[in-house]
Amino acid sequence: MPTPSPHAFIEQLHSKDPIEAAAAVQLAADAIRSQISRTIVGQEAILDQILLSMFCGGHTLVEGVPGLAKTLIISTIAQTLSLGFSRIQFTPDLMPSDVTGSEVIQEDKQTGNRSLHFVRGPIFANVVLADEINRTPPKTQAALLEAMQEGQVTVGGFTHALPKPFFVLATQNPIEQEGTYPLPEAQLDRFMFLVRIGYPTEAQEMEIVKRTTGKGAGQPESILGAPECLRIQQLVRDIPVADHVIQYALRLVRSTRLDERSPKFIRDYVSWGAGPRASQFLILAAKAKALMSGELHVMPHHLHAVVLPVMRHRIMLNFNAQADGIDTDHVVSDLIKNIPLDSAA
Repeated sequence: MPTPSPHAFIEQLHSKDPIEAAAAVQLAADAIRSQISRTIVGQEAILDQILLSMFCGGHTLVEGVPGLAKTLIISTIAQTLSLGFSRIQFTPDLMPSDVTGSEVIQEDKQTGNRSLHFVRGPIFANVVLADEINRTPPKTQAALLEAMQEGQVTVGGFTHALPKPFFVLATQNPIEQEGTYPLPEAQLDRFMFLVRIGYPTEAQEMEIVKRTTGKGAGQPESILGAPECLRIQQLVRDIPVADHVIQYALRLVRSTRLDERSPKFIRDYVSWGAGPRASQFLILAAKAKALMSGELHVMPHHLHAVVLPVMRHRIMLNFNAQADGIDTDHVVSDLIKNIPLDSAA
């Protein structure tokens, strides 16, 4: 199937007609998927979740065992967007200034005067790949906090704005924990999505082997630039959500917090529930899901499509859950089954 020309929908994205703009977003997402499939085999759900997060202006943490192309997926997505891209390989000896940049003394050759000059670090890019983020100490991990939350960094008492749009796409390995520094809850909460990558199917793995041991696949082409990404973020915000759908999202989130109204399995397995960011990101992600589907209003099934990546890293389980082999995905799935839709049906 030929890839649609980006010029066919870029003009539509800026249309004042919401139906035309929504259709353009769907076409843009299809074009991006088509380009990514030149390099990446399968992983459609993972790619959609990362795109959803980027269309919301959020950040994504990608978790998976080695060899599942976490880094390749992120770098390939960056290639389909005409945005500045930077990769930071996190290591135990990485310092905060290696991420944000630092001030250096420069001498004017004509006058001999010396002055401080700020040298920007790799964080100054539209798309930042934070590779193996759990391999660097908390001091360096914390250097990302202000950048992720505020879109700026402060060095030497001066604030420097980051380019817009700005996305942090981080990876981590969940099984090799020796010499790693697990992200604290405060930093995990700043990631809109936690995306988990599983093993490919046998057919997908055969195609991977053919591509990587042969002549290789074609390189993806750029589809969207910064103005288009910012426009899509604006369109996501403009999608209306009925109050009863917001109330349903709040019931899902608030049910994870321990009180007498919590479901029994929550009281049995959860030690700490999701905070208000979960409610915010759940609605925002559902808006993006509706828009990517060419729809102009949010329905409960849009919430169900994004609830796992939004909630799974915002719930802390207790020892009983570990003993019974229960993880946060089980808890969130049971929430959907046990929390009634009521009027949101």
